[in-house]
Amino acid sequence: MGEKIVKYPDSLTEEERHKYEQIANIIDLYRDKEGNLIQILHLAQQVYGYMPIELQRFIAEQLDKSLSEVSGVVTFYSFFSTKPRGKHTLRVCLGTACYVRGGKKLVEHLQKVLNVELGGTTEDRRFTFEVARCIGACGLAPTIMIDDEVYKQVTIQKLDAILAKYAN
Repeated sequence: MGEKIVKYPDSLTEEERHKYEQIANIIDLYRDKEGNLIQILHLAQQVYGYMPIELQRFIAEQLDKSLSEVSGVVTFYSFFSTKPRGKHTLRVCLGTACYVRGGKKLVEHLQKVLNVELGGTTEDRRFTFEVARCIGACGLAPTIMIDDEVYKQVTIQKLDAILAKYAN
């Protein structure tokens, strides 16, 4: 079977083209594996950072799938993002214990100091700001997570100190 010809979008920067080349290599590695689409999309998002429609179209073309099939998977699963994400994912727990112990105040403070809405990404792309239903640390409420690190019994003062650690 002949190798598939890769056609990249015309308007790519050098950095984006490098990322597309990495994604083309990923597609080649997984092309013949059963149920490969989610794995390819997951790895493509790791390389590119998010899944813009142009990238979804590229993946669809490379896999001989329709754009609607690829886009349907991307929009169905919450771990895929179609918008640029921050370097860090910041989540405030709003489970019952965290909410009643001040989680809502943490959300309001973060919206103000980071100038970002829930589900948004800060202008400097440092943080993507989300809420969690429960992170399973109810006895330590209120809690936040930044990436995979959990911070317990967070106050506004502690929150400012935690954010300062991510200033670089």
